[in-house]
Amino acid sequence: MISVENLRKRYDGTVAVDDISFEVQTGEVLGFLGPNGAGKTTTMKIMTCYMPPTSGDVIINGRSVLEDSMEIRKSLGYLPEDSPLYTFLPVLEYLQFVAEMRGLQPPIRGKRIREMIEVCGLGDVLSRDIRELSRGYRQRVGLAQALVHDPDLIILDEPTSGLDPNQIAEIRTLIREFGKEKTLILSTHILPEVTATCDRVIIINRGGIVADGSPEELVGRMQGSQRLQIGFAAGSFDVSTAVPVIEALPGVSSVESTGVEGGVALLSLETGKESDLRLDLYRLAAGNEWPLVELHLEQGTLEDIFRELTVGDESVRRTGPASEREG
Repeated sequence: MISVENLRKRYDGTVAVDDISFEVQTGEVLGFLGPNGAGKTTTMKIMTCYMPPTSGDVIINGRSVLEDSMEIRKSLGYLPEDSPLYTFLPVLEYLQFVAEMRGLQPPIRGKRIREMIEVCGLGDVLSRDIRELSRGYRQRVGLAQALVHDPDLIILDEPTSGLDPNQIAEIRTLIREFGKEKTLILSTHILPEVTATCDRVIIINRGGIVADGSPEELVGRMQGSQRLQIGFAAGSFDVSTAVPVIEALPGVSSVESTGVEGGVALLSLETGKESDLRLDLYRLAAGNEWPLVELHLEQGTLEDIFRELTVGDESVRRTGPASEREG
C-alpha cells in the first residue's frame, strides 16, 4: 500500500528526515517509533500530504504525494498528536461537517456517522461542545473524524498522549479493532502498546531508520545472551557451594548471587542466546536436593531495544523554527 522512497526533509539546512526508504503492506499494523525530534512526525506529515519532502517520494496506492495529493487524502485518515478539532461545535455537528467535507452523500453520510458514534463511544456527548470534553473524549472525536469516510489507511500520531490509564486502555482497544480491517501506522512512546497491537516496528533516530522488524524479531536480534533468575529456600541452601556447580553447567556464562528476598536466595545466570537451561537447572537442583522455589527466563523488551538504539543520541541538528520541528 505504501512505498517510502529515499525520503528527505530539510529545514534551513537542518536535516529532519535523512534518505529513508521502507514499505508498508496492505492490512499491516506498523509501529513507527523514535525519540523526540527523530523525524517521526515529519515523515507522517509528508505521508499525509501536509507538507512536501525536500526530495524523494511517498507512493500510496500507486499515487505520488508530489503529484496526486488530493486523491491520496481521500484514501487516508489522520489523527495528529494535537487533534485540530473545531472546539466551538457540538460533537454531532462536527462529525456531520467532517463527513460532508469528505464528500459523503446521504444516506451513506448518516450511516457512517452512526457507526463512528458507536465505535468510538460518543453517544453520551453528542450534544456537548467539543471544548467541554475531557482529553479522552476529544481523542475519541479525533478518531471518529479520521475514520468517518472509511479510509484504507489510518495514521495516528501519539493517539494516547496525555491520557490517564483508563483512557489509554479505551483508545488501545479501539486501535486494536481498527487494525483488524485497516492498514494502520501508529506513532507512540508507550512501547507495551506497540508490542500488543503492531505486526511490525520501525525505529527512527536522527532522521534515519535504525531498526525494522516484528517486535519479537527486534528483541531476538539485539539480545546477545539470555538471563535466568533462580531462587532457593534460603534456610537450607548454601550459595557458596551451589554457585561453582551451576557455573560448570554447559551454556552458563556467569552466575551472580543477588541476595535474599522473602526467605529466597536469588541467583542471576547469564546464558548463551540459543540456550534454554531451565530443564537442566531443574534436574541439577533435584539431584543435589536444593530447595528450588523459583526459576524463570527474563525476556528482553521492546523498551530495552529502543533505549539501546536511541539513548544518549539527541537530535541536536534541528535548529529550524519550532513550528517546523517535530516532536
